[in-house]
Amino acid sequence: MKLKEMTDIKLGDSPSGSGSLAFAKLQGNGNDFILIDEQYRVKVADSLKASFAVQCCHRNFGIGGDGVLFLSPSDHADLRMRLFQPDGSEAEMCGNGVRCLAKYAWDAGMVGQCFEVETLAGIISLKVREIGGDFWARVDMGVPCFDRKGIPALGEGEFMMEPVEGFETSAVNTGVPHAVIFVDDLLDLPIDEVAPHIRRSSLFPEGANVNFVRVGDTFQVRTFERGIEGETLSCGTGSVASAAVARKMGMAGDEVFVETRGGPLLITFEGDRAYMDGPAATVFTGELSDDFHWDISQEI
Repeated sequence: MKLKEMTDIKLGDSPSGSGSLAFAKLQGNGNDFILIDEQYRVKVADSLKASFAVQCCHRNFGIGGDGVLFLSPSDHADLRMRLFQPDGSEAEMCGNGVRCLAKYAWDAGMVGQCFEVETLAGIISLKVREIGGDFWARVDMGVPCFDRKGIPALGEGEFMMEPVEGFETSAVNTGVPHAVIFVDDLLDLPIDEVAPHIRRSSLFPEGANVNFVRVGDTFQVRTFERGIEGETLSCGTGSVASAAVARKMGMAGDEVFVETRGGPLLITFEGDRAYMDGPAATVFTGELSDDFHWDISQEI
């Protein structure tokens, strides 16, 4: 869909009443997000959230980020998280994003050490702690879904080691759909060239994130994310997906150390259930002034 419009934001959010909009910028292993706190009132109307994310995530004309997190009250959990991506789409879940939201909520005194967050993928349980002054969160990622209907992917049964665009590919849903491909060489792999064809394969009716994995004592993972339409420094759900597929194929046990380009994650399994441990940090806080205009003339 083509959007060609100019929209003025007049939200009156700053403590001074100047009309500017307060935000926080956070990152989890280099996967960076803009957070808008709507715990006490809506600051960006639902009809504008997608286009707001398109412009704010732009790294030249906006704040820059891999997505916009909206924190709001929940009738079913302690908090609610919505994530809008740079292309305007809304993602069901994000492992690094939910850790960033947890970091913000923890610092703001909204939650205790253990709490739950409502997402489009369901209720997510978290446990937070500080190690040497650094914030870490343990996220209950649920049971990875290997059934094609739950991924979703075309066909029946599980999606394991099937050729897709010249790569032996497996697929799993860990909150969002993921394709997982094991390779010997990650360094010279032209991800931005090969991954889009897999991400948009007709086998995945809702698209899929694409993970390339090098197996070792520590798993190295690089991820091309739908909605961002490029490689990110880290993907939490992708790291869980990679570990889950490797474990199912007998290539890993119940504890998998993952190294993303942005830093480490620990993936563990208790029975069929997956858990992710990783850091999050606040980069800066600021305000979008009332001079900020969206000029959207791109496809989303």
